[in-house]
Amino acid sequence: MQESAPLVDEIEALGARLATARESIDRRFIGQERVVELTLSAMLCGGHALLIGLPGLGKTRLVDTLSTVMGLRGNRIQFTPDLMPADILGSEVLETAADGTRSFRFIEGPIFCQLLMADEINRASPRTQSALLQAMQEREVTVAGVPRRLEPPFHVLATQNPIEQEGTYPLPEAQLDRFLVQVDVDYPDRDTERDILIATTGVEEAEAEPVFSAAELIAAQRVLRRMPVGESVVEKILDLVRACRPSEAEAGELVNETVSWGPGPRAAQALMLAVRARALLDGRLAPSLDDVVALARPVLSHRMALSFAARARGEELGRVIDAVTEDVTRIEAAA
Repeated sequence: MQESAPLVDEIEALGARLATARESIDRRFIGQERVVELTLSAMLCGGHALLIGLPGLGKTRLVDTLSTVMGLRGNRIQFTPDLMPADILGSEVLETAADGTRSFRFIEGPIFCQLLMADEINRASPRTQSALLQAMQEREVTVAGVPRRLEPPFHVLATQNPIEQEGTYPLPEAQLDRFLVQVDVDYPDRDTERDILIATTGVEEAEAEPVFSAAELIAAQRVLRRMPVGESVVEKILDLVRACRPSEAEAGELVNETVSWGPGPRAAQALMLAVRARALLDGRLAPSLDDVVALARPVLSHRMALSFAARARGEELGRVIDAVTEDVTRIEAAA
């Protein structure tokens, strides 16, 4: 009991600090509580987030606000079809010194930051998209055969437009799997849109204030990983992830008939971290079974694919995940 007391105090103190951070975020990014929660959860877990939504819904504003509130050095890359890997990673240039000697000097690309906004990431070619793979997983890049570490913490918040698919390149499965959550950004409700209208069309706009520093965010990520997770929550995570894989013993008829490929072990790892973050943001000391249900879609939807026949029938992946989640919950309740 004496050993757990300091952890409880740390979790409670971090929860209070996060509540202050949410207040600072809400001053500049109005409404969309679910979007803020999921994106902030990804950062608390040390992961990346893929924000999908129509233009003008505040995705860029949210990333900029998070950079300020979390005290991170941020950069933005506008992905276009002619963007090259060197435009992201950097390159070596040949320099001539005053004495006539020549040497190569590495010029860092915009990826050398702590919070990278990859705007409209699916507009770049697969060759350019692949420049992010090593950085998102190993937190380093290799240029001219030399590995170069990225300054921690390192997070990628990418945006994607669900319309205007001409001239775009779907993200490869390996890259999608590196995003901890997929955040669907929808239209705000009427009251929220009214608040946005009033707050953003005056002479001055509210500004977010720093609440964390980079070092404090790293410390928060460590505290999150020490949060206890009950055995029932662990089992539900495993049941849910394995039930979404076709041909697995736990998979039902619906998954076998509609899903082409399902989530891998990284999905279970993401859920294990994300449920802790959700509990922390809600002021609780440990995650619950409801957290697993609430995070099923954001964590699993980009790690699964419908079969051709299911797409032809008009099936929706979100509904399949919801149905599987309900089945797993019902089976657990009966047991």
